[in-house]
Amino acid sequence: MASKADSIKLFSFSTPQMRAFHMAWMAFFACFFAWFACAPLMPVIKGEFGLTPAQIANINIAAVAITILVRLVIGPLCDRYGPRKAHTGLLLLGSIPVFGVAASQSYESFLFFRLLIGAIGASFVITQYHTTVMFAPRIVGTANAAAAGWGNSGGGVTQATMPLLLSALLMLGVSESMGWRVALIVPGVLMIVVGLLYYRLTQDCPQGNYEELRAAGIEVEGGKKGGWESFKLAAANYRVWMLFVTYGACFGIELFIHNVAAIYYVDRFDLSLGQAGMAAGSFGLLALFARALGGWISDKAARRGTLNSRVTLLFVLMLGEGAGLIWFAHADSVALALVAMLSFGLCTHMACGATYALVPFIDRRALGGVAGIIGAGGNVGAVAAGFLMKGVGNTQQTLSYLGFFVAVSALCAIAVRFSAATAAEHAISPTAAA
Repeated sequence: MASKADSIKLFSFSTPQMRAFHMAWMAFFACFFAWFACAPLMPVIKGEFGLTPAQIANINIAAVAITILVRLVIGPLCDRYGPRKAHTGLLLLGSIPVFGVAASQSYESFLFFRLLIGAIGASFVITQYHTTVMFAPRIVGTANAAAAGWGNSGGGVTQATMPLLLSALLMLGVSESMGWRVALIVPGVLMIVVGLLYYRLTQDCPQGNYEELRAAGIEVEGGKKGGWESFKLAAANYRVWMLFVTYGACFGIELFIHNVAAIYYVDRFDLSLGQAGMAAGSFGLLALFARALGGWISDKAARRGTLNSRVTLLFVLMLGEGAGLIWFAHADSVALALVAMLSFGLCTHMACGATYALVPFIDRRALGGVAGIIGAGGNVGAVAAGFLMKGVGNTQQTLSYLGFFVAVSALCAIAVRFSAATAAEHAISPTAAA
């Protein structure tokens, strides 16, 4: 019977494990690209609808708010129906509001579809679920972090490419009002294509699909049934809620920066839309390696130390993120702001990877519930940051406050520490798969 992979054969597409790995990050990339495709175009959309600062804040909050609910639900759905069906359904259904936002004719309709688009952010939970069931403990942190990181890079790509796509359309004679709408159709089409490929090329776990395995009486990762039972088990574990907070303080900040970075560079440093997009895009492109680096170091630390070595790494990264965020807020030149943003961005992405390197060890009976609740924490953090900015009314001051809150949240990472017996139970040989 097929088993979990204990290595990542990056250039292979021949095994179920590597097909799941590659399709998972591609699916998350497509969703992340579509999720934040509006953000770099907001200066243009702002003029189109005459948006006020309060309305822009509402749009930013809407972009991440509904994801909280969908992430809570999608994890148990993975346990029940399997990640293959869950991801395919999310991609195909999620493309509808992407097309809807391109057709918006008012602030109200734009806000409505922007809210619905947030649901596709739940793709992250499925990505983490699928790689967790496909890879062995000694390599799962790296697999989870790399798949999520490459998917997250869709945020950086959209920051850099959407303004360029709009510029190309304007050069072809398309009006600005029509140009941003046409540009937003591209990520919707990408989601449909990837969704169909996901269903065709992947399976739920190394042994096959959950439906067939359960019919044959074989127990799968999500338990006998999954669903609500998975959620209840996860919700009763205090470590889940500690990581809920830490993930809110790293991925939540990542989402917040994706939403505000471009317009922050335009307003504070008078950069052009293209320049601001490139600056903001550099933050997202860190995900190409930084998140994977966090997971890889977490795996290395666990092999050389114990499970608690993963916890210590997360604590240190959270402190670094908080300090870097405060530095970014006080940077008074574009060059210094870029250096500060890349510094705290490195810690932010690595902390995300280090968080989900811990997820597989919390409770395997409720993997979907654990992944879903912690994933929802990221969006709770983003929504909280959005409301903070709306209340403060100043992006720079908001960034300073967030830096302090992130540093304090590092204490929650320490609270995740495991007993010596549990850490020993999960000890990993440096040379053999667990």
